[in-house]
Amino acid sequence: QVQLAESGGGLVQPGGSLRLSCAASRMLFNDYTMGWYRQAPGKQRELVATITSTGNTRLAESVKGRFTISRAKNTVYLQMDSLNFDDTAAYYCYAARPKNVTVYWGPGTQVTVSL
Repeated sequence: QVQLAESGGGLVQPGGSLRLSCAASRMLFNDYTMGWYRQAPGKQRELVATITSTGNTRLAESVKGRFTISRAKNTVYLQMDSLNFDDTAAYYCYAARPKNVTVYWGPGTQVTVSL
């Protein structure tokens, strides 16, 4: 069974930075598209960033120019800069193989942007 474990969340002031990591195990990492969703209280889950096995990336408009997604070995990263209050959410890592309906999720990590 695929396992995903996020880390790196926390409390940060506006304008600050955090780097989230998602360690993947029990999977052939290079077969999977990886990415991050987030969900704020009372809001729908939002796709933040994806990266394919070949390194192609996509970012939500709300984070372009501030967030960067990357992957190396069995880990996917989300570098978050210039954080603002709207970035406060639980962030979830996911993994999915192309043309496969199964999506694997991590338990999530909380990011809180506050003064």
